[in-house]
Amino acid sequence: MSEPIIESILSDPSADDVRAVVTALDAYNNANSGMADQSGFAVIIRDPETRAAVGGLYATDGYRWAFVRYLAIPEEYRGLGLGRRLIADAEKIAKARGYIGMWLDTFEFQARPFYEKLGYEIFGELEGAPGAIPRYFLKKRF
Repeated sequence: MSEPIIESILSDPSADDVRAVVTALDAYNNANSGMADQSGFAVIIRDPETRAAVGGLYATDGYRWAFVRYLAIPEEYRGLGLGRRLIADAEKIAKARGYIGMWLDTFEFQARPFYEKLGYEIFGELEGAPGAIPRYFLKKRF
């Protein structure tokens, strides 16, 4: 067998390249954990006129934990309680799937106090430095 080639892609790897990495990791994890990831789920905010998606929440499976990968609320819809509704709906979906809980990460300038008000607690942190913004990892066990 020939030795594989290692190639560094410094910007924007192709979707096929990323998919190859994910496929290899999923195969290894599934074989060694006895579990397979479930598909992700979303709670979408739609424009009332066009019904186009304008924000929302997207979560993925993380071996019985839901990981909130993205949560975005457009500026014009902030202050209406939509963040609470997105999290509540996501928690309901996660509980129905039998998850242990949910986790997420947020930067210092984002929504750490919001998540803490909803019962999420910090379990990790990446410190800030010049050119690096502090990042917090929070979880909520059901």
